[in-house]
Amino acid sequence: MVRVKPFAAIRPPKNLVTEVAAPPYDVLNSEEALAMAGEKSLLHITKPEIDFTPIADEHSQPVYDKAVENFRLWKERGWLVRDPKPRYYVYAQTMGKRTQYGLVLCAHTDDYAEGIIKKHELTRKDKEDDRMVHVRIQNANIEPVFFAYKDNAEINAIVAKTVAGTPEYKFTDENKFGHTFWVIDDDATIARITEIFTSDVDAFYVADGHHRTAAAARVGAEKRAQNPNHTGKEEYNYFMAVCFPQSHLAIIDYNRVVKDLNGMTPEQFLQALEEDFEVKMETKPRCGRPAKPYAPTGLHNFSMYLEDKWYSLQARPGRFNDNDPIGVLDVTILSNLVLDKLLGIKDLRTDKRIDFVGGIRGLGELARRVDSGEMKVAFALYPVSMQQLINIADTGNIMPPKTTWFEPKLRSGLAIHSLD
Repeated sequence: MVRVKPFAAIRPPKNLVTEVAAPPYDVLNSEEALAMAGEKSLLHITKPEIDFTPIADEHSQPVYDKAVENFRLWKERGWLVRDPKPRYYVYAQTMGKRTQYGLVLCAHTDDYAEGIIKKHELTRKDKEDDRMVHVRIQNANIEPVFFAYKDNAEINAIVAKTVAGTPEYKFTDENKFGHTFWVIDDDATIARITEIFTSDVDAFYVADGHHRTAAAARVGAEKRAQNPNHTGKEEYNYFMAVCFPQSHLAIIDYNRVVKDLNGMTPEQFLQALEEDFEVKMETKPRCGRPAKPYAPTGLHNFSMYLEDKWYSLQARPGRFNDNDPIGVLDVTILSNLVLDKLLGIKDLRTDKRIDFVGGIRGLGELARRVDSGEMKVAFALYPVSMQQLINIADTGNIMPPKTTWFEPKLRSGLAIHSLD
């Protein structure tokens, strides 16, 4: 079972939350962060290169020093204040008509090392190292990771009771996504939440933040090795996560665009696709208007945009293995039967001929990339389900790169976890 604990969050006063809270560090580039960051924005802590003219190298020592200085100043100025006692928190995100409710808590670093916190993606050591630096220099988890867990009726009931009360924060961001935050202050409720997780919840699943999770676990092990008086109860044994029940989450499609047809003409490419797919043109330009986008209708159905037209590609029976949790994924089918077999793209992580577009940007973005001449063909996939993600993590398998896209992203700055 998972090990969790409440923590005394470092967070903004109510009247400053919209000025402090910011998108995650990896959602904006430095120029975008500079344009967005107001005086009190957490971006000065998570992307401190914006405080230099010109913008500095984000991996340079002066930038790391600036991050530490800014975190200290934000606390000194009262823009970030530590809660008086350990608590749990509820964080709700609303996108359109859907709201997901997560518990903000601390997870145990050993649970990651022991496989109780389960991953579905590979991590890169260089990116882990980068995240480790930030945790180490701040002695804090400035931004949370995003976990899922299998639904638990009693936890759901506690959350429902909490959100019936008055929220601590409530605001809408620049993308029109809603963010609402409640504090759980009752000692009996806090104790019961800890008991339920440690007795009834068998695993956490990393939804978003694989590198931050791995980095937090490595920092915990590092601090343990450096402490001759280590007891196991130290705060550095834990890291901050927002944990959502499986039923609340929806994965958005993660689509592909490719620069060329590997030497084939469009006609030759369409003919080659027929071996493994039923190919049908769905829409084309009419009366001077662009073709209406076609979205995949279910698993193993793909949409393709090529030369102003949208096509349906239905994978033929026998071309994939329904009994293989990886082989049955549409990202695997597309990679094996199209990207590799026809287009010669062997490694999605390194090949410069392919790019990836999150479904939040819409099918129109795929058409735009092709119509501009930047890309030659685009493919849209039916989203992976949460159950597929859990099945893959439970069996110790790893999803292909760029398979899942979660939205909304967690807002940074609503809670920070100090490691001391």
